[in-house]
Amino acid sequence: MTLVKISDDALARACGADALAAAFEKKGCEVHRVSSWGMQWLEPLVEIDGKGFGPATADDVDAILDGSSDLAIGAIEDHPFIASQQRLTFARAGKTRPTSLEDYAATGGWSGLKRAREIGAEQIVEEVLHSGLRGRGGAGFPAGIKWRTVAQTPGAQKYIVANADEGDSATFADRMVMEGDPYALIEGMAIAGKAVGASQGYVYLRSEYPDAIAKMNRALELCADIIAPFKCEVRVGAGAYVCGEETSLLNSLEGKRGEVRAKPPLPAIEGLFGRPTVVNNILTLAAVPHILGEGGANDYEALGMGRSKGTMPIQLAGNIKHGGLYETAFGITLGELINDIGGGTASGRPVKAVQVGGPLGAYLHPDQFDIKFDYEEYTASEALIGHGGITVFDDTADMGGMARFAMEFCAAESCGKCTPCRIGSVRGVEIIDRMREGRSRGTLERQPQMHNTPKQDRSAEDEVVLLADLCDVMKSSSLCALGGFTPYPVVSAMRYWPEDFSDDPESVTRALERIGT
Repeated sequence: MTLVKISDDALARACGADALAAAFEKKGCEVHRVSSWGMQWLEPLVEIDGKGFGPATADDVDAILDGSSDLAIGAIEDHPFIASQQRLTFARAGKTRPTSLEDYAATGGWSGLKRAREIGAEQIVEEVLHSGLRGRGGAGFPAGIKWRTVAQTPGAQKYIVANADEGDSATFADRMVMEGDPYALIEGMAIAGKAVGASQGYVYLRSEYPDAIAKMNRALELCADIIAPFKCEVRVGAGAYVCGEETSLLNSLEGKRGEVRAKPPLPAIEGLFGRPTVVNNILTLAAVPHILGEGGANDYEALGMGRSKGTMPIQLAGNIKHGGLYETAFGITLGELINDIGGGTASGRPVKAVQVGGPLGAYLHPDQFDIKFDYEEYTASEALIGHGGITVFDDTADMGGMARFAMEFCAAESCGKCTPCRIGSVRGVEIIDRMREGRSRGTLERQPQMHNTPKQDRSAEDEVVLLADLCDVMKSSSLCALGGFTPYPVVSAMRYWPEDFSDDPESVTRALERIGT
């Protein structure tokens, strides 16, 4: 009987994988629903004897089985997109059935937890520190320091919280872990619990991920005895973008309004229900079993560059020919990712801009494609790595409109607690609208004047200065990254594509130079 492997990843299913699997079963094949390889432009991808065919439909089944299909891509592991990667977190991608305990154990699963129990809490923390693992959710804070803080903070009850509120544009790695390799996340959480003395864990998952919710609940049910005495549960959020921020997430977990808490105290000191809490992103926790297991902290630390150690699952999306998940060591350039690995734009037109780090990330110009994937190098370029999502735009994109969207997005998603985010984003939309409409008159003309202030016109340059000043206030005064990072896409769009903001682009450039932005 022919064994056929087809992903049951949400993206593959959305592309018709269920119907394709049923068609193979009707032909008498044994079908295994496995995790996704991450070559999303080829989904639904069929694997038979290690060879791939895709994107396939039910109409292609006969040709695939008789060897006449023109969808063949050869051995999947030899495909350039896969062969050039350094897969650690996604080492099982495409190879194992997501909730099969047998498959997980056969591919090294639970070895990290077993060793963690042997070496004890203090040594676990030291190895995570030595590995150089940093938070993959966007902040890039060293995971070992956070763990050590929680471990050293007294508390009768401590918690491990997995932040699965993946809401950035072009991001899907968290979803792929939970849908394709849920035991890796659970094992990482159990190791973290052992390291800091936490007996309870929560996976905070957004409601838009029904497949991930089902997979995580099933996996937790099956492995409960293996991870005991550590216990873990799934909690589903309503999908508020701001709940990706750790303190807002904790409020939501407690049944409160999802709004940002002031720091200090840090969640590591007073987190969930006022107890010491580790809050880590999914990719951070899923990397831990490799560090504590066969790979080891030394091997992990040897990868990458500077203070950015190990590998990063990079997500390629937008107008790109080969969209998907690409895991590699830090240090790869943006040009390599977009042109060599991603194949350029799907439209075939020139790349105009690339946004890295979700809707709050800066827009990068092709002239910046030599920038290396490294936290510090991106920071120096006034850009963000964030969660590793990359969105590509071709030369038809309207960057003024994209800048406006950033402010509009912030206004819609703000929790409302701080004025720079709540009000500043609304004012930002208004200023950009005036700039793009070619009007210099602002709200001063349309609203009652205070203190007998006369009506006044603002030049195009004045509007740019006003917007830049507003962005500076938002960056320096917002309580969290939502308001603090929204200026990144706005300022970068003005800097590199002033013609998309004004009929007089030179005035935009002059204004930015005038204020040193």
